Amino acid sequence: MTKVLMKGNEALSEAAIRAGCVHFFGYPITPQTEVPEYLVKRLPEVGGVFVQAESEIASIHMVYGAAGMGIKCLTSSSSPGISLMAEGISYIAACELPCVIINIMRAGPGLGGILPAQSDYFQATKGHGHGDYQLIVLAPSSVQEAVDHMLLAFELAERWRNPVMICADGMIGQMMEPVEFPVAGRGEPMAENDWSLGGNEGRERRIVNSLHLSPEDLNDHNIALKAKYDKIAEEEVRHEVYGAGDDAEVLVVAFGTVARIVKSVVDDLADEGLKVKLFRPVTLRPFPYDALRGAAEALPPSGRVLTVEMSMGQMVEDVQLAVLGRRPVEFQGCAGGIVPSPKELARRLRSMVIGAAAEEPIAANSRS
Repeated sequence: MTKVLMKGNEALSEAAIRAGCVHFFGYPITPQTEVPEYLVKRLPEVGGVFVQAESEIASIHMVYGAAGMGIKCLTSSSSPGISLMAEGISYIAACELPCVIINIMRAGPGLGGILPAQSDYFQATKGHGHGDYQLIVLAPSSVQEAVDHMLLAFELAERWRNPVMICADGMIGQMMEPVEFPVAGRGEPMAENDWSLGGNEGRERRIVNSLHLSPEDLNDHNIALKAKYDKIAEEEVRHEVYGAGDDAEVLVVAFGTVARIVKSVVDDLADEGLKVKLFRPVTLRPFPYDALRGAAEALPPSGRVLTVEMSMGQMVEDVQLAVLGRRPVEFQGCAGGIVPSPKELARRLRSMVIGAAAEEPIAANSRS
């Protein structure tokens, strides 16, 4: 396979085509605009359809319609645009329709800024729309992994009939890296099924609907959805462990771009003889609670856990839930588009490992 130098947003777009996506509906917003810019040219070349909707609200409901017809479809946006899609995402999840959503996260809240952030973690993982539903959420940490995750996202969406979100911060979307695509051409369409509205000749009528006026019916529907989410949590959890072996003294938890920064710091500290390990959730939903709990319990009694995020502290709550008080969990974060400094992170970890109490205060926000 030949490697090609591509910007993250463009690589995600091409990967969607290689996965079989034929319909895109979206609206421009920084820092993800290169996704529609790429697809408006590329999709017609492979017999696909591109529609720039009048808003993010319109685009997600176009996805709703296409997914209901059994068509592989995609939308993309950035933080405030994803907020506008909340109602439509809830409808799609309720109807058990497969689709893929890209969120190239930017700083907030409100309009915030156009620089990268990870402050959409709650939005993506806790169900930012109404009702009891869950997304499958993938968090790439490189452009190559963004390609791999896009191919996986369409596979998971179809397998579980559920929306899948790729959560990548603005750095992943904007950086250029060499990538290779494991498949060539446009991928296969969605497999024949017994639930979509397409191909209606010679079969019984099908209905795609999220309205259940009977409380008993709606209760049963929610129970069935929860059983599916539990099954997803059993089969689709993904994570990575990097660095020191079982004798690590500090465990750092980070995802996406921040995890890449942590890797370099872990390597630098290893050269100093300091044993630090990275735990990276690859699926933010389902979150790898059991694996993280095991990694934390493998620390010595004096070991500690540090969560590092480009936010004021969101994933840290899931880390605390996973660890269940067995080890202290500390937090270091930044916002506004500021990226964690490897130098300051190294200082923080060095002080945690060797107890350098005389270190000057850390500039980045921190809390225990």
